[in-house]
Amino acid sequence: MGDPFPMPISQIDPASALIVIDMQKGVVGLPTVHPMTEVIGRVARLARAFRAKNLPVVLVNVAGRAPGRTEAKSNFSPQAGWTELIPELEQQPSDYIVTKLQLGAFAGTGLEQILRRRGATQIVMAGVSTCIGVESTARYAYDHGFNVAFVVDAMTDLSAESHRHSVEKIFPRIGETGLTDEVLALLEKRGP
Repeated sequence: MGDPFPMPISQIDPASALIVIDMQKGVVGLPTVHPMTEVIGRVARLARAFRAKNLPVVLVNVAGRAPGRTEAKSNFSPQAGWTELIPELEQQPSDYIVTKLQLGAFAGTGLEQILRRRGATQIVMAGVSTCIGVESTARYAYDHGFNVAFVVDAMTDLSAESHRHSVEKIFPRIGETGLTDEVLALLEKRGP
């Protein structure tokens, strides 16, 4: 993907959770800067690995927009099936589903309660879009005391510039960045 990484992810905490942002039918069909099939494959691998370690997987979808005024106008009117999670995620009964109506997955949802009840100290982020859903969720998490890890080859954006800005300028200030294979290796080192 050509993204620079100042440091690899140092560890996966014993109480980590994978948060997958907006990997849903209406979003994955948008024109992203990285091949969506590759992003989907990496996200699916991460989800399987977290489940295998009995770590929580939180699948987030978006079903609306916050009501505030913005300069960027949007006529958000999703078609039938738009919010459905993609089948490649292999959703399991143990997964948590969070539906958001905002940019980030914490505001107005039960995500923080889910994580606190599971004793989570770290969230591992993947999904779409890097500069909106992923970054908004991660900023909240960091501000509320969670360690944040970004799997940057398991996320993408509609804008190469926005993706690059998040990965290079924002993410190193609020967490650690790395690649799917690195996260999978760290999970494997943890044992059963």
